[in-house]
Amino acid sequence: MSNNLSIVLGPHGQVQDLKNGAVRVEGFDLTFTEVKRMPDIYREMARSQPYDVCEMAPTSYLMARAAGAPLTALPLPMTRRFRHGGVQRLRHSTVRDPKDLEGRAVGVRTYSVTAAVWTRGIYADEYGLDPDKVTWLTQEEENVASFALPPNVNCVGKTASFADLLRAGQLDAVFAGLAGGAEGLEDELVDLVDDAASAERTWFERTGIYPLHGVIVVRNEVLAAHPHLPAALFEAFGAAKRNYLARVQSGEADGAEDQRYRKLAAWVGDPLPYGVYENRASFEALIRYAHRQRLIDSLPSLDEVVLDPQRASQHHAQKVLA
Repeated sequence: MSNNLSIVLGPHGQVQDLKNGAVRVEGFDLTFTEVKRMPDIYREMARSQPYDVCEMAPTSYLMARAAGAPLTALPLPMTRRFRHGGVQRLRHSTVRDPKDLEGRAVGVRTYSVTAAVWTRGIYADEYGLDPDKVTWLTQEEENVASFALPPNVNCVGKTASFADLLRAGQLDAVFAGLAGGAEGLEDELVDLVDDAASAERTWFERTGIYPLHGVIVVRNEVLAAHPHLPAALFEAFGAAKRNYLARVQSGEADGAEDQRYRKLAAWVGDPLPYGVYENRASFEALIRYAHRQRLIDSLPSLDEVVLDPQRASQHHAQKVLA
């Protein structure tokens, strides 16, 4: 198999040096494809695996793998974001905290979008919400074609504006940034969780869970042909990340996302940790949440779904094809 690999990554600062060639994956040439919308790529990878190496929403990966997709993830999360916040309600709503969502309707792009999986899991653990008692209204098809929506999920498509549903009282809350059609209501929407930032920090200090998004996945056929690829990718992604974080700390990288990571570093340490050990608590929490929310039928161990590049060998690479 060729050492020229097709790859798709989102527009993240920590992969900039991979894309511009300042950092190379030893022994391999990467052919990058730029895309307009990463969620569309997650769906393609879940269904047909058109790329050798690709960023993928971790929940979509877990679901696709459970459905038989020949993919394996590496412990290289591309973004991190705490998820106590992000759900908004109308200012005059009687909904005041996550538990109040029971018996109500909440809008989100898809049921399985990773940000919503994190939020539902956190609301269940921290606020006593039973997600099964919420009606989830979605707009897009799920990434894994074989996935059957739970009975409390209703895909209304994009013909029904979430803004109109909110105004009509048919929708009680929405995921900010994860639900289209709420335009024009920005001044009427407020955060569901007050002082989410403080709650997130306390939760992290207690649990060590740092929600991850966008993991790197590799086609199993490629892993079998190139057993040294996981270690080479891990080293290259790590070098590119270190370069990026140096730019963040110096102020050379100073966009909104860069500033967010600079602030996070003050209390989480490495704002973009790579590695199995470094991400164990977060991966295991997401697996648990995905299972609890009926996105995957079984509860796999972390070693079953994430390949450790620091221990990768011919034996490990062949295991993914078993």
